[in-house]
Amino acid sequence: MTLSEVVGDLFDAGLPAIGHGCNTKGAMGAGIAVEFRRRYPEMYREYRRRCASGGFRLGEIFVWEAPDRIVYNLATQPRPGPSATVDAIRESVTRALVDAEVRGLAQLGVPRLGAGLGGLDWEAVRTALLEASTSSPVELVVVMRGTAGSGSEGPTRPSPGAGGTTQG
Repeated sequence: MTLSEVVGDLFDAGLPAIGHGCNTKGAMGAGIAVEFRRRYPEMYREYRRRCASGGFRLGEIFVWEAPDRIVYNLATQPRPGPSATVDAIRESVTRALVDAEVRGLAQLGVPRLGAGLGGLDWEAVRTALLEASTSSPVELVVVMRGTAGSGSEGPTRPSPGAGGTTQG
């Protein structure tokens, strides 16, 4: 389908499914992962168990059915810090989109995967996301944090040509 980019809060965007990049070592100690850990503590415990047993490898997904939405943990990097790979992002997002399609979900929201703490160039990641989403009927929505003073009216689509003006 499409790749959309909006400005807002991933958790408040009203999306039926959200995902985020994870390492395969079992740590959710920085960035948006901290909020996933706080909101879904049982998911976090299961994620740590899977990582400890070697059951969560690069490019894989761990799906959590939360009461409010489906959560996709995307294995995008081997360890905490700037270790994300474009291939792992492409593979895990592709798997998440297939799963979302099977579940009948119209959208999957993600932050700017790998472009913050993961250490990757956003344009390289964006290209991989476009490739992953092209053949999917599920809309992939990249939710970027707004800048100071952007308001709290929910997600908004950035102006054409405004790319690179927000942080992820």
